[in-house]
Amino acid sequence: MIATKNLVTFFLETREHTENICKPLEIEDYVVQPIVDVSPPKWHLGHTTWFFEEFILKPYKPNYKLFHNDFAFVFNSYYENVGKRVVRTDRGNMSRPGVAMVYDYRHYVTRELTDFLNETTIPEVQEILLIGIHHEKQHQELLLTDIKYILGHNPLLPVYHKSFSENLIETQRQEWIAMSEGIYTIGHNDSHAFCYDNELGKHSVFIHDFEISNRLITNREYLAFVEAGGYKDHNLWHAEGWDWNQKENIKQPMYWHLIEGEWYQFTLAGPQKIVMDAPVAHISYFEAFAFAQWMECRLPTEFEWEVAQDNFTWGSRWEWTESAYLPYPGYQKVPGALGEYNGKFMVNQKVLRGASVATPDAHSRPTYRNFFQTNLRWQFTGIRLAK
Repeated sequence: MIATKNLVTFFLETREHTENICKPLEIEDYVVQPIVDVSPPKWHLGHTTWFFEEFILKPYKPNYKLFHNDFAFVFNSYYENVGKRVVRTDRGNMSRPGVAMVYDYRHYVTRELTDFLNETTIPEVQEILLIGIHHEKQHQELLLTDIKYILGHNPLLPVYHKSFSENLIETQRQEWIAMSEGIYTIGHNDSHAFCYDNELGKHSVFIHDFEISNRLITNREYLAFVEAGGYKDHNLWHAEGWDWNQKENIKQPMYWHLIEGEWYQFTLAGPQKIVMDAPVAHISYFEAFAFAQWMECRLPTEFEWEVAQDNFTWGSRWEWTESAYLPYPGYQKVPGALGEYNGKFMVNQKVLRGASVATPDAHSRPTYRNFFQTNLRWQFTGIRLAK
């Protein structure tokens, strides 16, 4: 466990970083919710505050006074054990509380919790605090990707921040890394470092001989798939993926635009010509699978990815795997609301490994198991092939 003094500093740095992410926004940007998967920035600010209030201040701080009696209803996300909440699709319909009040709420809870942390030594509080800090870091990434969706679907395609760099080029020559058949250990194994409960349950898996690419698929490589008619060839797609392709009229990755014969990409720094040698991004699992089929390859399993990751550079794109999001052997949900954090989602989702350009510092590790539904692509998701 991190020493209390360092943990308080970690907490305060995390709270400040969340607000720094929002500094480039116009006040109107805080409330927009274009689709159900994208939450308004104002809601992220409130929800990450409610987490600390609900799980630490209310149960542990003597005589704690709620900032507002209705905020648990407004800012609860999916925790059934905690009580009723605003329907997810309605988060963008709330003009009140206003942005100023949400910031007042943040600062109130930050002060109250900081004061409490400086006077308490309850081990359980420190454990929940660390979960809360990393929970907020998750929302920092969601903030950036939600902001990108909000601005990227504005007809004016406004700039978030001119200095934000999301297309980091991998300069190494493409090679196949050979991994030998054998029994490998999977799962988090550092008792002194933070992890989520879905990474626990260190266990052995048998893996056959395989090869994995030392770099991600580039925009240039993916454009070849587009121009070869990959989105029109049903033979490359799962049946469900093909239905999604046809229903949504998908023809290229999210944020790609063909303008007067040239390909452009909307980025957080604004619209730019596509950087051909940068890793492709904003790809659904359906698209990643179809591309792999076209290349006569496949996606790695999450176990193959974990045992091979020391041999390549990762971190600019979340990488789709061929693994369903399932519990590790011996997994048990913790009691109460915190048990809903990961366990209730272990169905109908695929695991992604690595990190992305939007992942904050001190929030990535080789055993991290991200997970999303197969059709989603508003995150910085990319493709690494295996065979």
